[in-house]
Amino acid sequence: MSTIVRLENIALHFPRQRGILTGILDLLRGKMSAGKGKFTALQNVDLEVQKGEVLGVIGRNGSGKSTMLRVMAGIYRPDEGSVKVSGRTSLLAGVSVGLNQNLTGRENVHLYGSILGHDKDTMESMMGDILDFSEIGEFFEQPLRTYSAGMKARLGIAIASAIEPEILLIDEVLGVGDPQFREKSKQRILDLVDNTSTVVLVSHSFGLMKEICDRVVLVHEGKIVMVGEPTDVIAKYYEITG
Repeated sequence: MSTIVRLENIALHFPRQRGILTGILDLLRGKMSAGKGKFTALQNVDLEVQKGEVLGVIGRNGSGKSTMLRVMAGIYRPDEGSVKVSGRTSLLAGVSVGLNQNLTGRENVHLYGSILGHDKDTMESMMGDILDFSEIGEFFEQPLRTYSAGMKARLGIAIASAIEPEILLIDEVLGVGDPQFREKSKQRILDLVDNTSTVVLVSHSFGLMKEICDRVVLVHEGKIVMVGEPTDVIAKYYEITG
């Protein structure tokens, strides 16, 4: 397999949330020197994702795993290091990211497609598949704000997978919905991989990781601790998190 995503020595820093009064006092005292008031979200991250694999990413909340996914998607630009992506990416993060609450399901299909550069005719050709897979019925013509969280997740997964991106990045969404739909979503991912797509999956569902992932990455405190077989990496997770 060839490398489709390469992260080399990535570092990413975010400003800390500080009170207004504290910030003003620090400025007056000259305390806001370089590096102060920031925290490091990712540090020394090196990772290669192979074409056609399902790569799982695990770690505690706040460990940096979702941030790393957004670096791959091009949403965050790293402060240090380089990102090389050889393919069209689609990020599915949260139950309605990239969707508009005031638009109908159908209108959101067109919106999501346009963001990825697909024209109206292309998205219309996918509409039947998206409607069938999402199982939201008559709500497809209703505003997204009337949907439950599970319905939003089903629509998001249906759109993202119907487009068949070369690289599908999924952040926790597969944990939403009933067991039957979760199984359906799992099979959809496997079908995408069979059709040469690459999937990077952030999840707390270790059972799912063991079932569908070729490798798993453990992220801890902004660093990659281990990459390897799902069972071994999950064992390491429990070891370091106690």
